[in-house]
Amino acid sequence: MLPFETVSTANKTEYSVIWLHGLGADGNDFVPIVPELKLPASLAVKFIFPHAPVRPITLNNGYQMRAWFDMFSLDEADNAKEEDILTSVGWIHQLLDKEVESGVPAKNIILAGFSQGGVIAIQAGLRYTEKLAGIMMLSTYIPFQQNLFKVITAKHKNLPVFAAHGINDPVIPVKSWQNYVPALKAQELDVEAHSYPMEHSVCQQEIADISAWLQRVLA
Repeated sequence: MLPFETVSTANKTEYSVIWLHGLGADGNDFVPIVPELKLPASLAVKFIFPHAPVRPITLNNGYQMRAWFDMFSLDEADNAKEEDILTSVGWIHQLLDKEVESGVPAKNIILAGFSQGGVIAIQAGLRYTEKLAGIMMLSTYIPFQQNLFKVITAKHKNLPVFAAHGINDPVIPVKSWQNYVPALKAQELDVEAHSYPMEHSVCQQEIADISAWLQRVLA
């Protein structure tokens, strides 16, 4: 089981958000965003921020850092191994199983991720045995898209997806977002797409939009 940080908006838990960090960061990276979301206490959300394992990254000359999968380059078409990604998907499924066993149904769980974390969020969310409350994709892309779409079934219809990207992103170009958003919509997912005048980061308007989306999806 992956180690993780937790932040709760209420004493009880009715909903859970599992939020995955990007390459080189850790589970603490998005913890400060929780109070900025200004969610009502009545929503009773528990945020879970897992830490990816530390591993050598080929793209960074073998430097060891927290990562959900090894990366060979910034070329989305060929920068990782699918089996490596699916290993992390298995770890996230363990966290999802743990939440379900604790009494939070899958329909009340959001899977979110930034950059590398977003890659795992969409892969794990669509491959999970039950339909989730939604998936949040921030500044990310979808590798092995053809294989992923093969697992989509009728149960995924109208699954809420929040897809956001910076139009000036030098790490993952906005073209990635422009390509995958219509592809997800074509799969009959309920995609809410936003772009912002930022680079590979998160901005205040995005945080406000995330808050509104969470309140709509979880209410």
